[in-house]
Amino acid sequence: MSGDSEVERWHRTLLIGAVGVVSLAAWMMLWRNGAASDGSAHAHHAASGFLLLFVSSWTVMTIAMMLPTSIPLIATFHTIVGQREERALLVALVILGYLAIWATVGLVFYGAGVVLQQATAASAWLQTHARFSGGVILLIAGVYQFTPLKYRCLDKCRSPLSFVLGHWQGQHDRRNAFRLGAHHGLFCVGCCWALMLLMFVVEAGSVAWMLLLGAIMAIEKNVSWGRRLSAPLGAGLVTIGVTMLALA
Repeated sequence: MSGDSEVERWHRTLLIGAVGVVSLAAWMMLWRNGAASDGSAHAHHAASGFLLLFVSSWTVMTIAMMLPTSIPLIATFHTIVGQREERALLVALVILGYLAIWATVGLVFYGAGVVLQQATAASAWLQTHARFSGGVILLIAGVYQFTPLKYRCLDKCRSPLSFVLGHWQGQHDRRNAFRLGAHHGLFCVGCCWALMLLMFVVEAGSVAWMLLLGAIMAIEKNVSWGRRLSAPLGAGLVTIGVTMLALA
């Protein structure tokens, strides 16, 4: 029995290490290719109509920033399906379902970038008051930190065992694994979409801003005291947003 436990711990360690390596590779791609060289890069992609480029870079950014925050759920699922022959495939399907949701969010953000760019191009006032759009985004992100939906999604993400048990039915394994990952992705989006909007605002000449945002989201989702970070962060974002609007 102890031997089985040791093997299981080793498999779990390998899984976490593999996810870490994939995420690190994504960080390196972002750094080398300049996919997130500044916060306006995504808007530029949207304005230029480079949908595929935008979604590709967005997905890489998601792997770098968001996939590590889901390691507790992935590891929990890996343990629960330990007796199934397709264990590795099922874990991969969970990850694919999770990333599929974030890729869909990338499409939504692409559309938002197009609308924002077109509105700016059509408005001389917006062109001369560049801080206005950034202030609105910061205000949205800050206010969302206080919403019940934010906290409900955080509670779901902080309970990986209950989440897996509630969504894994043990039938139609492949389909249910993908669906479980997608459901987790939806709650993760519910936690983090507003903070991801900040990528339209910050000047990320390096990956520093992305690392900071990724760390904040990981703490919110996985650390026991992470919920206490939400309100002060929201207050700070609202304050900065209101200041930018006042100066616009």
